[in-house]
Amino acid sequence: MKNSILYILLSLVMWGCANGQDRPGDNDIAKLPKVKQGQAVATFGGGCFWAMGEAMSELKGVDQVVAGFAGGTTKNPTYEEVCTRTTGHAETAQVYYDPKVISYEKLAEAFFYAHNPTELNYQGPDEGTDYRSVAFYRTPEEKATLLALIKKINISKHYNAPIVTQVVPFTVFYAAENYHQGYYKLHQGSAYIQGVSVPKVMKMRQMEKAFLKPEFQK
Repeated sequence: MKNSILYILLSLVMWGCANGQDRPGDNDIAKLPKVKQGQAVATFGGGCFWAMGEAMSELKGVDQVVAGFAGGTTKNPTYEEVCTRTTGHAETAQVYYDPKVISYEKLAEAFFYAHNPTELNYQGPDEGTDYRSVAFYRTPEEKATLLALIKKINISKHYNAPIVTQVVPFTVFYAAENYHQGYYKLHQGSAYIQGVSVPKVMKMRQMEKAFLKPEFQK
């Protein structure tokens, strides 16, 4: 009971991802980078994209991560539109990486540890389908990798409940506004980042120590 009350109070204080942010006047959409020769792309959604983007960016071989939206039907959605839960999109991190340094399997494994994939359509204080756990595959091999990882992690009992992550084919990704890019690093002092995002990133670091960039291995 005490834990439940503490969680409710914490949720009220932090407002959740949609409200716990500074909203600048500049709402320009970020530009997607061109995929370089030898580079690969992966797309994951696991709650607020601030934490997922940071977690993915800390892995060796990851060159860039873009916060955005995928999995819905609305073209070129704004953040405010996605928050209405009428677009079908999920907050998503698109990862540009070197497959010679880090494999898709290792990225996907980090994804499953960078959020709670057993929570259906919510992550902590963030509720709604826009915060759903979803992994987008581009090839049959990536789909097989995701399904194998889900089976492996379920068998390991790492989580107390079965993984509910959607495994769906990739169609299109839309970048979010510029102010969402690198939000985690730029707003370290915010209650939401400290209370919700940081624990997710710290957990991923603990689980994937050997695959972190040197500056995050301390």
